[in-house]
Amino acid sequence: HLSPPLPPLRPGGYDFARDMYFQRIGASGYVLGRIKAATPPAAPDLWLNYAVVIDNIREGLNRRIHTLLPGDRGSIASALITGKRNAISQPVKDAFYISSLAHVLAISGFHMAVVAGIVFFCVRASLALVPSLAMARPIKKWAAMAALAAAGFYLLMSGSSVSTQRSFIMIAIVLIGVIADRQAVTFRTISIAAFVVLMIAPQSVLHPSFQMSFSATLALIAGFQYGLLSPGQSDHALAQRAALWGLREIVGLILASVVAGLATEPYAAYHFHRVAPYGVIANLLAMPVVSAVVMPLGLLGVLTMPFGLDAVFWRLMGLGIDWMIVVVQWVAGLPGSVGHLAAFGPGPLLLSTLGLLLLCLLRSPLRWTGAAVAVAAVALALNIPRPDVLIATDGQSAAVRGADGRLSILHASRDTFAIKDWLAADGDGRDIKDKNLSQGVRCDDIGCTALLADGRIVAYALSPEAFSEDCTRAAVEISSHDSPLACEALLIDRAAWRVQGATALYATNPGLGTKQGFRTEVAHPPGTDRPWARAVDDKRMATKSTTVKRPVAPSPDATPKIDDVEEGD
Repeated sequence: HLSPPLPPLRPGGYDFARDMYFQRIGASGYVLGRIKAATPPAAPDLWLNYAVVIDNIREGLNRRIHTLLPGDRGSIASALITGKRNAISQPVKDAFYISSLAHVLAISGFHMAVVAGIVFFCVRASLALVPSLAMARPIKKWAAMAALAAAGFYLLMSGSSVSTQRSFIMIAIVLIGVIADRQAVTFRTISIAAFVVLMIAPQSVLHPSFQMSFSATLALIAGFQYGLLSPGQSDHALAQRAALWGLREIVGLILASVVAGLATEPYAAYHFHRVAPYGVIANLLAMPVVSAVVMPLGLLGVLTMPFGLDAVFWRLMGLGIDWMIVVVQWVAGLPGSVGHLAAFGPGPLLLSTLGLLLLCLLRSPLRWTGAAVAVAAVALALNIPRPDVLIATDGQSAAVRGADGRLSILHASRDTFAIKDWLAADGDGRDIKDKNLSQGVRCDDIGCTALLADGRIVAYALSPEAFSEDCTRAAVEISSHDSPLACEALLIDRAAWRVQGATALYATNPGLGTKQGFRTEVAHPPGTDRPWARAVDDKRMATKSTTVKRPVAPSPDATPKIDDVEEGD
């Protein structure tokens, strides 16, 4: 059973079809019954043989890790080493997301930097023990070459996902700069890295991982360039004692966490509709352990596994992972640990990006105008109007905003994925099973109704008989079928959602009649034609409008059409 990629679940929402298109995936689905292996029609090519070898190595690593570290400890260790994180239990995974440590579970620039940094330090320190090499040979360049090779091996073992490839490119450019005797951490470096990534995969600019990775890196480089994260040496006795006890490094770590967190927060809020008030605390408690204990021990485990000496390293790594789990569960349990935020459009995000660029790139006092721009972006994001009516892309689900300002589910299909997305985008933390989601909704055998905040009626027709009454008294009529009647209400039926996809209605002027007073936003505006969202070819469907009356049928036929009774309709 195959289904086409999902379109956006709401106007302005995440476009699953676009993402799958760039992954060269045309459909997703499932099979029933036992799977039987068949002989391929042709011998596998070199690339497929390579992929099989790499995957077998990754599976061998997974089995070894899970043998020594059962449960979530082994699953997290596998996520950090091989990139396979689907075995992590949902409660632990949720705790990582709530505490703003989910980035640890996805191999990114941090993991690449730690692995490359460990190899660079160890190789250079080992070569420095040989005076003849240290004095006569470029051991720093040799160490950079070894670190580059280690990062490449880590890329292969982690599955070579798009985000990991992007991280490898960034690290490779830094290490190549070291080999070429260039200053590694500069604005020029991050510019070259961004250029190379976008040349290879231009669609990455829309991904949250790209946006958050480069915004954090830009902010950290700016912090070091301006001396915020690298305070100079001091001859003062108090400063020397502080350095001796590591207080300066601790302060630097705190400042780095704050700077990176502030830089990435707009993108996290835009894509995930949540903020993590205690994210800095979680990062301060967990990240030093991840950097100094978990990742180095994992690297030693991989290197010693061929010799059968890896067990002690995996078990010690498990102790560090236990600490990570304790931290995320404690932070996730704090009062107010989840900050829900209503979805906002690209305008505030672009404005906050402009503010970040001004703060980081300008060297004159004019850079502080970036702070004013960022504040304006926050104010704009917090004052974005929210839709009063939401209709799913298949017309099967609908929600209405009542007098209490919260969404009520007017009708829901068996698949509640769209409704979960609506609640998240509305900044609503209620569970899909919350009984209050049906507050103000009245249903009978042929349809359901709910009231808007201004008292107007929104109706959902379950059968053709409902149209005759709803079209005369409701402001909005919704159905997953075609309307057999002319309708005075704003009509969103099959003819509408098949063309425009998911729909959002905004009540703009409650004083007008039942047909007017709504601003409409759709996921697939008329005239758009993309490789992942083709325009509707049926001219009859494309020319139908939600505001044009249909001829009155002489004798409405209540018999459902074949399309109306198909599975999943």
